[in-house]
Amino acid sequence: MGGVVPYHWAMAAPRDDPARFGLPATLVEVASHRLREAILSGELSPGEKIVEEQLCATFGFSRAPLREALRLLTQQGLVEHLPRRGSRVAEWSSTDVLQLFELRHVLERHAVESALPLKDSATALEPVRAALERMDVARDAVVRDDAHRAFHAAVVGLAHNRQLDITLEPILLKLQLPMAKNLREEARQRDAGDGIERHKAILSALETNDAALAIAALRDHGHLHYLGLEGLEKEPEGLEGLEKEPEPGV
Repeated sequence: MGGVVPYHWAMAAPRDDPARFGLPATLVEVASHRLREAILSGELSPGEKIVEEQLCATFGFSRAPLREALRLLTQQGLVEHLPRRGSRVAEWSSTDVLQLFELRHVLERHAVESALPLKDSATALEPVRAALERMDVARDAVVRDDAHRAFHAAVVGLAHNRQLDITLEPILLKLQLPMAKNLREEARQRDAGDGIERHKAILSALETNDAALAIAALRDHGHLHYLGLEGLEKEPEGLEGLEKEPEPGV
């Protein structure tokens, strides 16, 4: 597995993207952003072969920046490189997705149990609130999905436990695709605002300073519903009973 891109880069807020404010941006940054956007928006599907010639023509890039962008996205877990066969969009099995979400919840639960009750909840919850606000106003898949992951990272960050934060980084990077798909399908099937409301409920539970309420809100906030996996994680053999597929080489 390749090295993980630093989390602050992978989850950069909109203000960290120089292209959005007319500032100079390298071709690699532009290519990386455009390719991530295509993957997270569903324009490129999980498992789809990446044809460099086609992407160069579509995006107007040369091979060099595109290949560097593919390398960076491979480190993030969005792309996998297949020896002698090129690259494709990463695809996780149902087992992988359930196990990764289970790990995320274990870390969130431990963080909440460690952190609550908060001495100054208004100040402590500001990073959670700020991420939710960015998620609410986002008009672009990359910005929205970065803010979504930042929200969950901020929840774990309440514990001020560096090892928890470090452990969470690769899990959230691997969950980029399923987290993005769940929000995207929710917006398509129901309403884009529903995802915001679900996360507002988590914030409201945290504001009560009651760890049990916050943990329940995190557990039941519908993160699997539009992936067709809701309920499977509650079955005694739900994870073991699913056929194991090979993990992407990230």
